Amino acid sequence: MLEIKTMAGFINYKICRLCFQHNTPLDAIAQFRKHIDLCKKKIGSAELAFEHAAWMSKQFQSFGELFDEAIKLGLTAIQTQNPGFYYQQAACYSQDRNNNRHSSFVSDIRLPWPGAFYFCLTRRKQKLEEAGASYPSPEPLETQSGALDFYGQRPWRQGHQSIDPPDAEKEKTGILALQIKERDVPHSELIIALLSNAVAQFKKYKCPRMKSHLMVQMGEEYYHAKDYTKALKLLDYVMCDYRTERWWGLLTAILTTALRCAYLMASVKDYIIYCMELLGRASTLKEDQKSRIEKNLIKVLMNEVPDAEPECDSSSVSAARSLWSDRMALAGSNELTLEVQDYIPFIQCKAKFQSPSFHVDQPIQLQVFLRADCPHPVSFNKLAVSLSNQEYNQWCVVEETMSLLPGKTKCYNFSFVAKTEDVGKKIEMAGIEVMLGGDSGRCVFVNWRGAGGDAASTHEALQASRSSRRWGRGMEARQALDWDSLTIQHSTMIISRVPKISVQLSHQPPALNNEMYCISLTVQSQEEGVAKDVKLTAGLKPGQDANLGQTTHVTLDGSKVCDDTAPALLPDVPLGDLKPGEKLEKCVYVKCVSTGPRVFLFHVAYSIDTTVEGRQIVCKCHKDETVTIETVVPFEVSVKFVSTKFEPLDRVALDIPFLLMTDILSSSPWPLLLASSSLQLLTMTSNTPQLQSQLQEVVLQTGESASECFCLRCPPLTNSNSTVATGQYLISWRRQSSSADSPLIQTTVTLPHVILESVPLYIHADLPSFGRVRESLSVRYHIENRTALVQEVEMAVEPSDAFMFSGLKQVRLRILPGSEQQMLYNYYPLMAGYQTLPQLNISLPRCPTTNTHTLRRFLPQRIFVKPQGRQLDDASIAAA
Repeated sequence: MLEIKTMAGFINYKICRLCFQHNTPLDAIAQFRKHIDLCKKKIGSAELAFEHAAWMSKQFQSFGELFDEAIKLGLTAIQTQNPGFYYQQAACYSQDRNNNRHSSFVSDIRLPWPGAFYFCLTRRKQKLEEAGASYPSPEPLETQSGALDFYGQRPWRQGHQSIDPPDAEKEKTGILALQIKERDVPHSELIIALLSNAVAQFKKYKCPRMKSHLMVQMGEEYYHAKDYTKALKLLDYVMCDYRTERWWGLLTAILTTALRCAYLMASVKDYIIYCMELLGRASTLKEDQKSRIEKNLIKVLMNEVPDAEPECDSSSVSAARSLWSDRMALAGSNELTLEVQDYIPFIQCKAKFQSPSFHVDQPIQLQVFLRADCPHPVSFNKLAVSLSNQEYNQWCVVEETMSLLPGKTKCYNFSFVAKTEDVGKKIEMAGIEVMLGGDSGRCVFVNWRGAGGDAASTHEALQASRSSRRWGRGMEARQALDWDSLTIQHSTMIISRVPKISVQLSHQPPALNNEMYCISLTVQSQEEGVAKDVKLTAGLKPGQDANLGQTTHVTLDGSKVCDDTAPALLPDVPLGDLKPGEKLEKCVYVKCVSTGPRVFLFHVAYSIDTTVEGRQIVCKCHKDETVTIETVVPFEVSVKFVSTKFEPLDRVALDIPFLLMTDILSSSPWPLLLASSSLQLLTMTSNTPQLQSQLQEVVLQTGESASECFCLRCPPLTNSNSTVATGQYLISWRRQSSSADSPLIQTTVTLPHVILESVPLYIHADLPSFGRVRESLSVRYHIENRTALVQEVEMAVEPSDAFMFSGLKQVRLRILPGSEQQMLYNYYPLMAGYQTLPQLNISLPRCPTTNTHTLRRFLPQRIFVKPQGRQLDDASIAAA
């Protein structure tokens, strides 16, 4: 049978390899499964069953290697089909080989009771050990030629083709030799190597649970191989996963094996940790087993050698006891510190501050809850809480003998007074420490990071919160006593004492742009003692747009308008002391250069003496008031240039009078007092002897408008600029409701630029303001030559239905440079009302670009004609 399986293995290997090389992995897998199904029950001799297990292991290992080689050459594998499964199965058959090497001889024996199998195993092992001293002689596994005729053939069957053995005695001797040689095979090394290959594959294809399962098997195999250090390292690594996923039964089994390793190594620290966890709530051990472990733990704490763990090898136990004796005899190693945050120990710890924040004049209170899950009461000698500020640690220590009853929760309260310099800071729990044992034995300091809790606390708290929501508020009283419902509050904030002062703000929003906006602040003390060193911080609240800080200015002096050097925030303005019930007032003036909303902060700080739990402290208190103020434009100014006939001008002629008109439209919700206005001209000059404001002491309501008119003239310029700046328009104003001594705000409006043009001929007329029907009306035209050339002027008067006239109807003139020519006409009105004057047609032959419309735009176009009155005699006058 061995010969057949050997040849079948060779053929299967070649077929699978060819399938992989031709990129048909499914055919290779199907061939391998068919091969295994045909051969897995072909065990052969029961006494050599381990040979069949070894052959099966080799088949899976070889296929796994072929599969892995194909993947390296480009084949894609998946989670459910990768070489790791074949390495794992190879390891399983190697374990069967190890188990079958001593049990093959009882496979055909009828066992009278269940325990007889293990009895027979023990007896057979003893017989093999006795037989090991007298290995069969001559060597039954050697041939005369030194080689076998066929693969898989038995050495003592060379040249024999029958299935039946040629010599029964040689058959028996050969089987015994194979069994003795099997004892020397390093089964653990083979199993570990295969498991290691499987772990690498499952890690590569992201199968964490399979990886953890195989690592547990590797650890157990190391344990059977008596390599306890590696076994403990592997088991400790995978226990984290089983704690996280709450596989309590698996975790207990792994912990039991790890405890045996720790005992056989005499590793005191690991032994204590695993004892504490096996006594905890995650352990599924029975009460009697927990009691035995707890007694061993107490022995270690008393610096005594613990009892051996069950199912330990007897030869290893004696060596472990001597190691434990050496450990207990060592001086200076009686103190251990255990970080149990990532474990599930038998002592549970939760701590919390009673409030998320405490005022500095209140004692800070925290609670520490402890609970024991072991079968018997446990005592400890010290409980200490470490805080982020170590100066408070002295108030959170209990040094006395304390005990915990199984399943009972015990609460320890601590209280201390915070320091005033810690106001605004957070106090956190850095750790909690419980000391087991004592000075006479071994001191074990059990530490929890933060405010306690362990690897299972998070899930238990989540389950408790879900349960409380499911049962509703009616179960709050019952849930408050449940350990899982206790919440952890690991930090608290120290906040300032509650101020007992009132801060009131009085103002009239909205603020107007550039005005000195007054905000009246009233502070009244409601303290029982004297509020000392009262200080005010007022201004723009920090954290807003950076541009607001540059356009906001705050001052306490309201007698004058502050400049741009004034800050946006006034810090620590001293206000003196405040007696109980005393009130003080302060005015803060704000100047906002730009519009938009702003948030202003008024921070009043002071200090006061108070007593907390018999300790005299100085508390610094403060109260903040914020207000949002909108800034709006007080008025809008529009400017326009018109001719002396009030016609809009796009261009201004040089040295010809024109009008500048300004309109001020109030958009303020409050009445505005316009104190005065003025012009600051750059290139223009006034056409009147003195510019005088027409808006002195004018009050504008919302939506009202005030206008001014100035007559200006642009003198001839030496440069050739076609566009010049006009100047500025200054307006002095304030709110009408403000006091008479409040400063005036001056708003500057930049006047628009004007486009200049030069005219070769300036024509203007002198005529009365009105005429009368059928009465002569004299009109004198002045014609000025403003060029450096002699100008020929052709003039013609167009006839009109409303007038008769006398004078030159058509004339040709020559005007010298800089001189003036006058033309006189007598117009005789024929109709009443607004009548169009006879138009002049003027042309300049030497200036063809100048048209008639450009020259006569300065002339009046219409005049009002009154109707003809009746002649009154003296009698009529007397009668009237």
